[in-house]
Amino acid sequence: MSTAGPANGSQIVEYRDSISKAVLKNVLVLAIGLSINYINVGLMYTFCKHQIFYTNPRYILFFHLVVNDMIQMSVSVILFVISYTLHKISVSVCAPLILIAITTTENTPLNLACMAAECYVSVCLPLHHARICTVRRTLLLIALIWTASLISTLPDLFVTLDTEPIEFFSSRIFCLRETAFPNPMLIQKRDITYIVYLVLVWLVIFFLYFKILFTAQTANKDTKKARKTIALHGVQVLLCMTMYGVALVKMALHRWFPKNYSDLLFACYIVVQMLPRSISPIIYGVRDKCFRKYLKHCLSCKSIPQ
Repeated sequence: MSTAGPANGSQIVEYRDSISKAVLKNVLVLAIGLSINYINVGLMYTFCKHQIFYTNPRYILFFHLVVNDMIQMSVSVILFVISYTLHKISVSVCAPLILIAITTTENTPLNLACMAAECYVSVCLPLHHARICTVRRTLLLIALIWTASLISTLPDLFVTLDTEPIEFFSSRIFCLRETAFPNPMLIQKRDITYIVYLVLVWLVIFFLYFKILFTAQTANKDTKKARKTIALHGVQVLLCMTMYGVALVKMALHRWFPKNYSDLLFACYIVVQMLPRSISPIIYGVRDKCFRKYLKHCLSCKSIPQ
């Protein structure tokens, strides 16, 4: 069994794990991934079962976030298990999986920024909330999120189709972004895209947080809750954004701790890929009073009046 990761922009370095350690890592990843997805299925079921959520932009955005994170988590775990079991797979299989993983990963911070904006309108512009935050505009916003992410990721596929020979797509590789889309230009494009995402999303989060902080004259209960919610969005975005610097972190870890690099890569995977997806259920599934009420009744199989 082995794990692998980029030691620099294009080189892939492989590390062997003992069988017991490989089994332990896979069992842990599967347990965490299935647990998060199980909770998210409960959240999705709660949303779909109660029409009260269908007309609320906040819960529509949350539902989209949960679905997106479920897709991302599922593909991420599949790729992790494949890296230990099959080791190498065909490029034609690897490339679509990588594209889905990248697209859904990039969707998350954009979705969080939109949710923070909805929270700002709700607190600071309550009289205009119903006019500004409509279901139609929310669905359009979700479409724009996917469009922005696809514009960022699809060039990887198009450049690879244009520059690589046809035999490349039937060859077997260790499935990583750097091996599925090996053109050096794509690494530069990725870094630029990540910097733009980082700056824009954080500017939105900070701007909205301080607007809520200073707009309200009195620190009422709703304002305090909005501040905490956006602060949690900020923490979640920070965790999501660690993926933008993970290549540099891996280079540093490989240089400083070569003997423990495999275990450190595994720790990076847990922190970067799994931890951010475990926060969403806490923010809305537990903290939100309305959603919590319906979630409890769904989990206990009791009916609740609409």
